[in-house]
Amino acid sequence: MIRKATENDYEGIWEIFKSVIKTEDTYVFYSDTPKKDLNEFWLAQYMQTYVFEENDKILGSYILKPNQLGLGQHIANASYMVHPQAIGKSIGRRLGEHSLKTAKEQKYIGMQFNIVVSTNIAAINLWKKLGFDIVGTTPNGFKHKDKGFVDTFIMYKSLI
Repeated sequence: MIRKATENDYEGIWEIFKSVIKTEDTYVFYSDTPKKDLNEFWLAQYMQTYVFEENDKILGSYILKPNQLGLGQHIANASYMVHPQAIGKSIGRRLGEHSLKTAKEQKYIGMQFNIVVSTNIAAINLWKKLGFDIVGTTPNGFKHKDKGFVDTFIMYKSLI
């Protein structure tokens, strides 16, 4: 079940967040990001946070927010994390579909991902299946833990 996150989900979200960032291969956060920073990066007041819960365990989460302020707030931005032990259960796809539906309901006219690491093939393939296109490339936009500097993609999907 996907639902809005509550204060009671903090530990479950943190467990996923720290597991995902520790590899330093898909997110810009350092592996030693302190727990207190979760409030800024995943639970800030200007974003909506959702969780995927199954059998009383948080297995995934996403945030939805305007991509920009003011005259750019009609385009949504989202980020997703799935617990490493739950990979392969289509949770990422379900979170993605839910976020697109929610963004449309909230009258966003498009969704943009500003930094999709080019080596994150699973994410790129999922977003393409959900209708996103690569609309730009930032050369050497990410410092991958094992591969050094790699490109990042800007991906976009119209919601109208």
